[in-house]
Amino acid sequence: MRYLITGGAGFIGSHLADGLLRQGHEVVILDDLCTGSIHNIEPLKHKRGFSYVIDSIFNRPLLAELIDDCDAVFHLAASVGVRLIVESPVRTIETNVKGTEGVLEFANKKRKKVLIASTSEVYGKSTKIPFCEDDDLVMGPTSKGRWSYACSKAIDEFLALAYWKEKGLPVVIVRLFNTVGPRQTGRYGMVLPSFVQAALSGQPLRVFGDGKQSRCFCHVSDTVGALARLIEHPDAVGQIFNIGGEEEISIEDLARLVKSMTGSASPIRDIPYEEAYEEGFEDMQRRVPDISKVRNLVNFHTTHNTRQIVQSVIDGFAAPVKSRRAGKVGKERKVTEVRI
Repeated sequence: MRYLITGGAGFIGSHLADGLLRQGHEVVILDDLCTGSIHNIEPLKHKRGFSYVIDSIFNRPLLAELIDDCDAVFHLAASVGVRLIVESPVRTIETNVKGTEGVLEFANKKRKKVLIASTSEVYGKSTKIPFCEDDDLVMGPTSKGRWSYACSKAIDEFLALAYWKEKGLPVVIVRLFNTVGPRQTGRYGMVLPSFVQAALSGQPLRVFGDGKQSRCFCHVSDTVGALARLIEHPDAVGQIFNIGGEEEISIEDLARLVKSMTGSASPIRDIPYEEAYEEGFEDMQRRVPDISKVRNLVNFHTTHNTRQIVQSVIDGFAAPVKSRRAGKVGKERKVTEVRI
C-alpha cells in the first residue's frame, strides 16, 4: 500500500510513518513544518519507499496530486496544543476545517479511504465517564476560544461522516486521548514533555489550575498501531473510535511522578489558568476513554503503563544530551590521538 500522511512530520505522524515503512508500505508525507519538525523524519529519509513534501495542505493542486497517487490517506494535519489553540483561534479553525474539507473533496474524486484524526476534546465539558463514541458532546460557549479546537474537530467528524453517508467515501474517525512518547515537545502546552523538560533542566514544574484534573496517557506506539489496523479493517468504515489508555492520573500526581523518576530537585508550582492561558479559561476535569469498541474490532490494548510512558519520554529527552556528550568526547579523543 502507498499511504499519504498529512502532518506526517509531527510527533504522531512521524511515528506512524516509521511503523508503516517497517511493515513494507510506501509512505508520502505532506507537512508545512508549522508544528512538525524535519528532525522527526530525518531517520526515515534513507528508508526505501519513503518520500516527503514540505508544503501546505492548502496547496490544492499539490494535495489533489498526492491523494491521486496514494491508496489511502491518514489525515493528521491540524492545529495542536492548548496554548496554540488559545493564542491562534483563527489558524486553528481554518487549518482544521478547511484542511479536512480539501482532503475529503479530493479523496472522494478517486474513492480513496481516509482516516481522520480527531480528538478527545470533542467531548467538551461532559461529565459522563468514561467517554463513549456515541455520547453527547458538551461544548463550552463560543465566547471562550479554548473550545474552538473541539468545535472545529467536531465539524471535521460531521463532514467526514456526511461524505460516507451521502457519497459513499470510506472514512474512519479516531478520537485520540493524550498520546505521548519520544519526539513530543512541550512547546504548545503538552503536559508530560513540559514536565520532563522542566525536571531535567532544574526548572519549576508548572501545574495549571488546582492539579486535580486527570488524564489517561497512551504511548504513541500503541496509538499508531491502532491507526494502522483500523485503516485496513473494512468494518471500521463509517465508524468513530476512541484510542487511549485506561490508567487515570491527576496532573499533580503526574508532576510528582516525573520529579521522582528524574531525581529532580525542581519545585512544583501551581499556576492559575488565567495566568497560564487567558481569563475565564475552562478545562476538562476528567478525560477517560471507553476503548471497548476499538478493542473488540482490532484487538487494541495498551502495552505501556503510566510509569513506562513517563520513562520513555525521559529517555527521549536524555538521548540527545548523551549523544552530544558522546560526540564531544569522541572529538576530544580524536584530537588526543592525533597529538600522540
